[in-house]
Amino acid sequence: MPPLRDGPPYAMTEMIAAEPTLAERLAARLATDPAVAELAARVRDANRDGMPVTLVGCGTSEHAAEAIAAIWTNALDLAPGREIRAIQALEAAVRPPREGLVVAVSHEGGTTATNEALRAATGSGARTALITVDARSPGALLADIVVTTAEQDQSWCHTVGYLSPVVVGTVVAARITGAPLDAAAFRDLLRSTDDGQGAGAVAGQLAPASNAITVGSGGDHASARELALKLAEGAHLPTMALRVETILHGHLAAADARTALVVILVANAGEPKLRDRTIDVLGAARELGMPAAAILAASVGDEIPSNLTPAGRLTVPATRDLPPVAAALTGSAIPLQLLAERMARARGVNPDAIGRDNPAQAAAHG
Repeated sequence: MPPLRDGPPYAMTEMIAAEPTLAERLAARLATDPAVAELAARVRDANRDGMPVTLVGCGTSEHAAEAIAAIWTNALDLAPGREIRAIQALEAAVRPPREGLVVAVSHEGGTTATNEALRAATGSGARTALITVDARSPGALLADIVVTTAEQDQSWCHTVGYLSPVVVGTVVAARITGAPLDAAAFRDLLRSTDDGQGAGAVAGQLAPASNAITVGSGGDHASARELALKLAEGAHLPTMALRVETILHGHLAAADARTALVVILVANAGEPKLRDRTIDVLGAARELGMPAAAILAASVGDEIPSNLTPAGRLTVPATRDLPPVAAALTGSAIPLQLLAERMARARGVNPDAIGRDNPAQAAAHG
């Protein structure tokens, strides 16, 4: 259990603040890591041979796995229908891939379902890899390749635990393509998104809500899912994550002025159809009186009318120093994390224990 503090800064606060330099440090170390080179070669060879590459995880690690799948799909320039998949670890344990490569993400390496997925993959004939904090973790004993992130999250409301695997995925992608990668690019991008004041202002508008919906498609879906989890476990606000088109097909029937909305349009900011449908989502929210906010790429901000985001917006600046999908997913991390942390403050919740300081919650989670 993280030490429970009476108020901010929480451990989560400190973890977010540490991320720019942590990401730079991690990327620099991974650049010469033999395990990264081996994993990149396995991914590249599996793709060449027509074998599946599947990423698995649970919770925050599942969302990081989805982000990595998008980054690798972009790096390999895979055609529609050939995308690298990310699935929930228990599903992979029940129906493991029989060939190719299974890459698990598990921050501490002790998640039961993820470790079962690794065992099942090995038993079915697939090769395995794990992205985790420490090579001595239980999961590390089950994988053929282990890439370590080395620095453990001090809050159970994981932020470093999400960003670190995304950095790993980006470094592996650079090895796959042979493109140069400057570790300082992570630091610079993350620092440029560190807008605690803006996140606090948005949180103040959304905090009275009784429930929330986060929305994002394509590469932004991983970010939307991670924000939904952070709002639920960190700020104790019931939240579900939906794709852009999905929310317009029935879910709004249960929404009203007590339902907060956050749309994310960063990775897909250049897709006109997704941009236009995101505007439709925000327009529907306005009709329902929903407090709506957005996390937007700087390039698309002027195209989203300001009156559609009355609760405010956070911006992810453009950068040419990282591949586009990796930049979008990395750049979205701190805004969504800061928003969740400031929501926890506004709602009077300590996010670090993710509710497990409550005996009933602790019992419910085993």
